Amino acid sequence: MTRPDIVFIVVDDCGYADLSCTGQTDYRTPEIDRLASEGTRFTQAYANSALCTNTRVALVTGRYQYRLKIGVQEPLLPSQRNDPTLGLPQDFPTLPKLLRDSGYATALIGKWHVGYLPHFGPLKSGYESFFGIMGGAVGYYSHLDNEGDPDLYEGEALNDQVGYITDLLSDRAEQYVTEAARGDKPYFLSLHYTAPHSPWSSPSVEAEARQREADPKQFLDGGNLRIYAEMMTVMDAGIGRVMEAVRRTGRPTLVLFTSDNGGERFSKIWPFVGRKRDLLEGGLRVPQIAWWPGQVAAGRVTDQVTISMDLTATCLAAAGVAPDPGHPLDGISLLPQLTAAAPAPERTLFWRMYDRKQAAVRRGRWKYLRVAGREFLFDLDYDARERTDFAKKQPELMAELRTAWEAWDSTMLPLPENLPVPYVVLSQAMLW
Repeated sequence: MTRPDIVFIVVDDCGYADLSCTGQTDYRTPEIDRLASEGTRFTQAYANSALCTNTRVALVTGRYQYRLKIGVQEPLLPSQRNDPTLGLPQDFPTLPKLLRDSGYATALIGKWHVGYLPHFGPLKSGYESFFGIMGGAVGYYSHLDNEGDPDLYEGEALNDQVGYITDLLSDRAEQYVTEAARGDKPYFLSLHYTAPHSPWSSPSVEAEARQREADPKQFLDGGNLRIYAEMMTVMDAGIGRVMEAVRRTGRPTLVLFTSDNGGERFSKIWPFVGRKRDLLEGGLRVPQIAWWPGQVAAGRVTDQVTISMDLTATCLAAAGVAPDPGHPLDGISLLPQLTAAAPAPERTLFWRMYDRKQAAVRRGRWKYLRVAGREFLFDLDYDARERTDFAKKQPELMAELRTAWEAWDSTMLPLPENLPVPYVVLSQAMLW
């Protein structure tokens, strides 16, 4: 099988139902919908974390993020930029590094957020080129982070290009696909949008957005459902331009689409409860699509349970690249399910968060959840909204999943005793 080009699209804080193909009715996302209609859409895809830095560590390593110090930050903050220990180690065999060493051209266009210069960065971890932001959030017009510092880079140098960041990323990705396809190497493009992450800014409010984004004190002000809808539709149109470039090349290409965690305050997450920072389904369940004409079934919808780091394993498998034996993957390749609809083995997935001392386990239809000392057991086939607690009816199963989590947790790095207060806390109470 010819090794495919790979386009790995990760959007930021997109809720499960923020696409029209997953339930959004307030606006349309026709380009992403087309991706789904021509590929396979997952209804039970999970993020590795309910926060961005943590999931991004899992995506670039293919392993539980809690195996690395950077993976237990919730999240990495601009105030930590000078800490030489908080970042992805340069010698780690990352996904782009493994692909690069096997003959792929590699590029990251968009958000990095797993370590600041000068100690860390995309070019130090396997990407041959980089255009985007180092941190977690940036003004869509100002290109300043929430502390007022510039954060738009070309390679490891600041870039002063003007424009709406979503369009800049889409345009650069379209250009990269077109140029890379002229070469004799397959390419791996990570297209990691900042949209629809805060600050909530869109072209129709450009003047107001420019003024607000330039002031760190107003960074998170503004935003409404109309602006959010516009942010999503601009991103959708950009993905459409990138996909047209992919189709024009005529080369075999695997395209993966996902979000780094569940939605924020303006997201649609129905039928789930919870959002970013919650280990409830709304904070973890994300849209996910795989597209590869001739290999991946078109128009298929699957309830196969997956997690972010499975996409890392899938990219390596599609490229015919073996994982590093010293760093075995925790994720599994989805190619058997994507190319032959083979049933995947039942798995047990684990999560934890320092925030409110959360823990979660998913095994089959069952989910164990612990928040601030309270424990719950949910049958997600029966009640995906996590309102019906089966803990008293199934005490043996509850104990079994708790024990499994404790055994898994003992193999991970301990969570810090005191993490910095994030620049924004979007989490809500458990709603019971």
